[in-house]
Amino acid sequence: MSDLAPELGWPSYRIRPVERWRGESCEHLDDCVAEEAPIAVMYNGEPHVVMLATPLDLEDFALGFSLTENIVAHAGEVESIHVYERTEGIEVRVKIPSARCEQAADKGRNLTGRTGCGLCGARTLQQAVRRPPAVISSLEVNAAEMSAAFDELRGRQRLNGLTGAVHAAAWVRPDAGIQAVREDVGRHNALDKLIGVLSRTGVDIPQGYVIVTSRASFEMVQKCAMVGVGLMAAISAPTGLAIRLAQDTGLT
Repeated sequence: MSDLAPELGWPSYRIRPVERWRGESCEHLDDCVAEEAPIAVMYNGEPHVVMLATPLDLEDFALGFSLTENIVAHAGEVESIHVYERTEGIEVRVKIPSARCEQAADKGRNLTGRTGCGLCGARTLQQAVRRPPAVISSLEVNAAEMSAAFDELRGRQRLNGLTGAVHAAAWVRPDAGIQAVREDVGRHNALDKLIGVLSRTGVDIPQGYVIVTSRASFEMVQKCAMVGVGLMAAISAPTGLAIRLAQDTGLT
């Protein structure tokens, strides 16, 4: 992932005194505790959603969120992203074409998204379970290669290595290993950050696959399909709705 330096004045973790219990034995020590902050995403000056997220890689988060939530059709429609520190949290101001901003306002996703919530703020069933376009992919990955990618990911989770409390999403290119990693306290935030950095750097996303350290829930499949990911692998089990969406879109 990117450097763990604070985003403005908000650290990604803090050193706190803790009690560590093993059976009946208690140890007092200092430990790294993951931080989360309210992140207000605004389009053309208008509030859209507030998410609780790790205050790192917020430009990537805003771009990825804009793509996976269908606010914009491609990265080129995002004209600028600026991050500002406020007393209560962090504002991420995104400039997009006026027509896109009007569509975003119509969606009315002006509620708080909690750390573990991928659909918070959706006002209708159609918004919550929207179907992405079909995924076209001929990517093939064998079990040994995928297992090696997960092994590599464990060593690439810098923030989780310190705190033991955050998720990761990684993009893997067959025969080349992990090319990008992003971490966040929220699984969907980590995925949005990953999609953001891939889109910002012009990566041909369908040429690789995504691995995540969470369950394969509906919104994770939905976000991957929105940007043409043909294969997503998760450490934990999928949900039934996620399986049905993957089958409908052609995502493995």
